[in-house]
Amino acid sequence: MADSSSHYDIVILGGGSGGYACALRAAELGKKVALIEKDKVGGTCLHRGCIPTKALLHAAEIADQSREAAGFGVRASFDGIDVPAVHKYKDSVVDRLWKGLQGTISSRGVETVIGDGRLVSPTAVQVGDTVYEGSHVVLATGSEPRSLPGLAIDGERVITSDEALRLDRVPRSAVVLGGGVIGVEFASVWRSFGAEVTIVEMLPHLLPPEDEASQRLLERAFRRRGIGFQTGARFEGVKEAGDGVSVSLEGGKTIEAELMLSR
Repeated sequence: MADSSSHYDIVILGGGSGGYACALRAAELGKKVALIEKDKVGGTCLHRGCIPTKALLHAAEIADQSREAAGFGVRASFDGIDVPAVHKYKDSVVDRLWKGLQGTISSRGVETVIGDGRLVSPTAVQVGDTVYEGSHVVLATGSEPRSLPGLAIDGERVITSDEALRLDRVPRSAVVLGGGVIGVEFASVWRSFGAEVTIVEMLPHLLPPEDEASQRLLERAFRRRGIGFQTGARFEGVKEAGDGVSVSLEGGKTIEAELMLSR
């Protein structure tokens, strides 16, 4: 039988952006809070999404600036990308913010529980042999990306953003399937690092949630930078082709690349 812990005003299952924001606000209002997370507080945004991609974008911006330095009268040269050093920088940014977040949560009196939580009643979450009872339970377990039917992610030639954040090289070429935020971020980074990139988006414009003016500005900037994109293009399949992949689109068009990022 599971042991019961002390009672909390709020038990939060999931320590990502929604979960820890809820915990901090509840603590600010004087509530006794337990925050349960199976991995690291901060969730996808901090560890595998917004923050690491922004660190990569900053490194990419530095690469672009080094190429353009002569236009400002600065003698500089672009000699290539040291991928391990880029990852070291990216990871240092994430680690610093994670430690800061942990300190903030602790200073507010929120109890952090690291473990795989399971909802066992409308007011209780079990972690291992301990049950955390609350007057209220907040479910903030996040989400998982969905793949397209029949699309197999092998982690090598067909990858997700998780693998892209750990990639040990700059790909020679890449197809980015999906022109949303994460897709265009990786397309921009890889292009700045020297890769040939093509985005495939089913809808009429990149960044589908944004207003049309912003979409057109982005598309214009990508054209200037040599980032290819196929909008209104429906993905049909991908297969190995030599040392890369061949991506098939509706209508018979194919695109060859070293890898495909599915977003």
